[in-house]
Amino acid sequence: MTDSAASSSPLDLPGWRHVYSGKVRDLYEPSADGEGMLVVASDRVSAFDHVLEPGITDKGALLTTLSLWWFDQLAGADGGRPIPNHLVPGATPPAAVAGRAMVVKKLDMQPIECVVRGYLTGSGWAEYQQSQTVCGIALPEGLTDGDRLPEPIYTPAYKAPMGEHDENITFEQSVGLVGAERATELRDLSLEIYARAAAIAEAKGLILADTKFEFGLDADGVMTLADEVLTSDSSRYWDAEAWRAGRTPKERMASFDKQIVRDWLAAHWDKQGTPPALPAEIVDRTAARYRELIGLLTG
Repeated sequence: MTDSAASSSPLDLPGWRHVYSGKVRDLYEPSADGEGMLVVASDRVSAFDHVLEPGITDKGALLTTLSLWWFDQLAGADGGRPIPNHLVPGATPPAAVAGRAMVVKKLDMQPIECVVRGYLTGSGWAEYQQSQTVCGIALPEGLTDGDRLPEPIYTPAYKAPMGEHDENITFEQSVGLVGAERATELRDLSLEIYARAAAIAEAKGLILADTKFEFGLDADGVMTLADEVLTSDSSRYWDAEAWRAGRTPKERMASFDKQIVRDWLAAHWDKQGTPPALPAEIVDRTAARYRELIGLLTG
């Protein structure tokens, strides 16, 4: 299903009223009395805090498929304890957005992106080269780009409004935002989910290098996993065999996410003004990697 509308304006959906659009998702609430919210994943792709053109073909459906699979695993299909999530059981999205939408509970969303890093790369690698730390957490000497960390680390970020940069913060700063008890719960949940997901990925020949989670409190005050989870947009996945055999960072970090987009944009844009349009080849390669990841994970 190619979704040209997903990268343009929000859809007119009977029974639902559009209330917000983020970088990738559109949010709707019932237009009459009703419970829940509708989250629709578009084909939009973002990098360096900008939404790019054109979108990635079928990306909304691919991300939703992967999120639903992971929600099921974390609900206990992997043998672990059930992690509460925001899906409304038995609810069906409108036909116009079938396959790329979820009906979810209304939550009191926490103002923190819960980032877990198991490997050194990206902005973490850039900081490590300067100070031998990642988000202020001291790490051993001698690590290189793509190395596995001695243990996964939790590096929260403050969720910025659309168009602004998310801000890496310390755990102590997250305590200042949500309180010690809630900050500790967010950290511990994030590390638990990462460990479970990384083990599942490893069994499929994949490395989950890092990821980010979002949580909200439900009507009963239960911390609930929300938004997307462990998708190609919110996570870095690498091919485990390539990582073991690779001699250079590029060879080691054969990616199944939007790194193709990031790399192309970094080489063709100085981060000033409007980003250039993505070439068709970059769009096609990115979509193919998204599909390949789903195939490897779900079989």
